[in-house]
Amino acid sequence: MPTNYTVLKDHDTPIKVLFTGYLLTVGIGYMFALIQILLTHGMADGKFGLSVDDIVYSYYGNRSGTVLEQQLNGAMKQNASDQQRFEIIQWVRDGADFDEYKDNGIEKIIQERCVMCHNKEASGIPNFNDFEKLKALTTQDEGATLASLTRGSHIHMFGISFIFMFVGIIFSFSQTTSVKYKCIAIGMPYVFLIADILSWWLTKFFPFFAWLVIFAGMGMAVSFMFMWFTSIMEMWLFKPVYVDGIWTHYQRIKADLDAKGHEGFLSKLPLLVGFMGKSLKQVTAFGTEKWLAIGLPLIRQLLKKPTEK
Repeated sequence: MPTNYTVLKDHDTPIKVLFTGYLLTVGIGYMFALIQILLTHGMADGKFGLSVDDIVYSYYGNRSGTVLEQQLNGAMKQNASDQQRFEIIQWVRDGADFDEYKDNGIEKIIQERCVMCHNKEASGIPNFNDFEKLKALTTQDEGATLASLTRGSHIHMFGISFIFMFVGIIFSFSQTTSVKYKCIAIGMPYVFLIADILSWWLTKFFPFFAWLVIFAGMGMAVSFMFMWFTSIMEMWLFKPVYVDGIWTHYQRIKADLDAKGHEGFLSKLPLLVGFMGKSLKQVTAFGTEKWLAIGLPLIRQLLKKPTEK
């Protein structure tokens, strides 16, 4: 089917650099977002790694304890010693009295360990210089507040939708994906984004919806990675991947599978594995060649000290 647009591999180099720069930037940003999730939500139960319990504690809350106690045993565990955390938790369980806060050294611990982040200049987190705001966290842990959910929802929906819009625009110039699957790949992130935000609110009131949070996040990640890798490979690795590489052999095996069924596929499986190894070698060689011919000389030129005339 003829196209009425310029495919990725045929764009001028400056356009490819523009697209690649954007994709690399948002790709790195996505990676840091995943790390941030692991270090915040992923520590809600006090253990590293994202689990259903982490999601439940983050949105529904751990109703068996107070907000401050759950944070000290979860995401904030590494920010204070065991003894300091014990003293704060004991103070909370004793009623979080203001006089004891002053007399028993709790204020000193808060100032040393918490106020560096929890101050009036910080946005989105309580100011621990204000005792009343600290006191509010000594109540039962009911998870995310409606205000924080509202703020997070509109920030994520506005911000992430723009990211997927630009990634989708770049991906729409690809030629190895049919129109049908392009539409699916471009539309999927928005479906999963809405499902993700909706699942936050559902989990706030019904903890068993925590599974939906994880599922929606995985759906966004899969669609993002598919569009990202397809766009990068078509721009810079089209020949070694799609002409001489595994893509051509995949198309042949797919046609053979359609014609002969699973028996034909199994007979071709060893050949496919061999081609995958060969293609990987070709891609590596191509990347090394480009690095030695273009990348390394450019970096050397940038690092070269200017010589005096």
